[in-house]
Amino acid sequence: MSYSSVLLQRLGAAEFQSETPLDAAGVAWHYGNPLGEQRAAQSGSVVVDRSHRRFLQVSGPDSAEFLNNLLSQKLDDVPVGYSATALDLDIQGHILHQADTTRTAEGFFLDLPAGQADSLRDFLTKMVFWSQVEVTEPDYALLTVLGDGEVSAPSSTVFSRDVDWPGIRRRDIVVPRAELANAVAELEAAGLTLAGLMAYTAERIRAREPELAADLDNKSIPHEVPQWIGRGKHAGAVHLNKGCYRGQETVARVENLGRSPRLLVLLHLDGSAPQLPEPGADITFSGRRVGRMGSLVDDCDFGPIALGLVKRSALDSGQLTIGQAAANLDPDSIPTSEGPKAGRAAINKLRGK
Repeated sequence: MSYSSVLLQRLGAAEFQSETPLDAAGVAWHYGNPLGEQRAAQSGSVVVDRSHRRFLQVSGPDSAEFLNNLLSQKLDDVPVGYSATALDLDIQGHILHQADTTRTAEGFFLDLPAGQADSLRDFLTKMVFWSQVEVTEPDYALLTVLGDGEVSAPSSTVFSRDVDWPGIRRRDIVVPRAELANAVAELEAAGLTLAGLMAYTAERIRAREPELAADLDNKSIPHEVPQWIGRGKHAGAVHLNKGCYRGQETVARVENLGRSPRLLVLLHLDGSAPQLPEPGADITFSGRRVGRMGSLVDDCDFGPIALGLVKRSALDSGQLTIGQAAANLDPDSIPTSEGPKAGRAAINKLRGK
């Protein structure tokens, strides 16, 4: 049975109206004032219903080592309260699953789009073998608070986390699904505005945070999303100094010797086009395909913005075209440095360069 949030009963609640790879089914896209809901996040704080996501709990004395051996994030020694994104890769380093991960006293919680949950749960369960680990699915709901205002967590909160991303302040709050309506009512009583998923999507695109199904493809590797590579105090989604896991060879090779052939960038589209493109549309330059567009939203300040997976050779090409719309790369979304290439430097040294 498909999920439908209790908050869809609110006056003005509207779901996304067409087929889309966006993770949007079952919650409100907006509550009647989509651009106003975005502006409320800029001027105060809003709460967004993201209860359509599903949770997996990995518990037991071996849970930290178990997940550390399977996922891209270093989890074997993290303290209670630690949160970061983690990826499940195939043997070639392609991304199979993307999950936000939090450690609590009860174990690890991974939340991800509903469409990915069954396959990740099956994979984790099949990998248990002799580990003292249990994989279960608690009935939790996720709320995301956007904005700088101070917020007290609802009384039913299971855990909360501050999310490290290059955008507006974001805090995730997890409550039992049965307490979703009450938790939102508490936040509204504290002065927050209820906003739809469109407001969250606008901030997610600004922050260049991809959704796997909408923004990437079956050839995507972690380095195509530069902020996913953990550097310094930024955990990202991939830890560069940890033990073996599936797909690590590709991560190490790209990090030490080369660069990813594509990058995820922010695109500004011409809103005067007769029709805006759909996610998955080709990005072209002079008639040549140079990438694919992912998530698209009308932003309250910038008009239509989107995420695009673009070939490096096209990053300085100038104006691009997506369907009937002209598009320009946001220069701030192109990284100026992606870390030293230690392997390449060693090779050059051996060659006397």
